[in-house]
This record gives sequence, C-alpha cells and structure tokens, in this order.
Amino acid sequence: MLQASIKAPITRAITPLCRFLLKMGVTANALSAVGGLGATVSSIVFFSRGHFFWGVIVTLFFILFDLLDGTLARLSPTGGSRWGALLDSTLDRISDAALAGSLIIFLMKSHDRLVPVMLVGLVASGLVSYIKARAEGMGIACNGGIAERSERLAIILMGLWLTALGVPYMLAAGAWLLASASIYTVGERLVIVYIATKAD
Repeated sequence: MLQASIKAPITRAITPLCRFLLKMGVTANALSAVGGLGATVSSIVFFSRGHFFWGVIVTLFFILFDLLDGTLARLSPTGGSRWGALLDSTLDRISDAALAGSLIIFLMKSHDRLVPVMLVGLVASGLVSYIKARAEGMGIACNGGIAERSERLAIILMGLWLTALGVPYMLAAGAWLLASASIYTVGERLVIVYIATKAD
C-alpha cells in the first residue's frame, strides 16, 4: 500500500503491535476482513449521505488495517498465503469501489456535474489494479504510474476532509485529480506491458 520510501519505517513501527495481535490469536485474514468490510460499510453509510467529516475518520480507521495484515502475515509461523493475498486484494477492490460509488450516489442526488468525473475515476482506478494483476499473471512487473492505491485514497480522502472543513472546490479538485492520475497510470502501465510483450 505504501511507497517504498516510507514502507520500511512504518513496518518497523507497527511490528510490535502485530506481534501482540499474533499472540492474541488474531490472523492476517481476520484483519483483512475487518478492514475491508468496515471501510465498505462506513463508505456507504457516511459518504452516500454527504457526511464527509466522520466518514473520512471512520473509513480511514478501517483502511489502516491494510497496514497491519501484511506485516502480521509475514510474522506468523505459516507466513502469508495465496488465499490471504487474494482475499486482501479483493476486499481492497470492493472497499475502493464502495467509496467512489457512494460519492457518486451523493453527487447524483444533488445533480452535480462531477458525476461523470467520478465515474471515470472509478473505472480508471479499477483498470490500474487490473492491468497490474494481469501483467503479473503474464510474468511482467508493472509498477509504473503515479496513482497506486495509496495515492488514490489520499487524493479522494483529502479532498473530502478539506470539503468537510469548508474549503471550497476541494471535492471537485479531488475528483478531477483522481480521474487524471488514474488515466495517466493506466496509460503508462499499458505502455510498460506493450514494450515487454512486443518481442513476442
């Protein structure tokens, strides 16, 4: 989830907590489920109704579980599993779609012109993850672009937070930035895969 430059220090900071959770019998899959489902439900409950302030706080709380499940899996005696990786990735996609979809519902209620922008952002964000997964299935590393999941979440949650604080145009800025960054990342990843496969 986090960029490599800050992932190592964050991992060191949360390792003691993960060791404690492991001793308490908590599994990485349980953390993934709580985080993914919690973020999904909170997005639907808060964002679809325009309650951005508490929506950001509660949803971010559950999203932060994504920091813990990977480290917990690595610390467990059995290590991470392919099922756990698939579960985590699937729940990430569901919670991301719930966040964007809930915002679209809210915008549609007020007939806001940002609806198509958010739709583009939702589709392009899904393609960012799909292209990477498909490329890795072909044996091609595909990490290009500027809109990994962490960046996409930061963009939209920051826009919502500033909107809740009364800063004008921040929701529009977040929606446009999300769509633009995601489209750019889709294009860059397609180029990466094309270059890697053009010799086939």
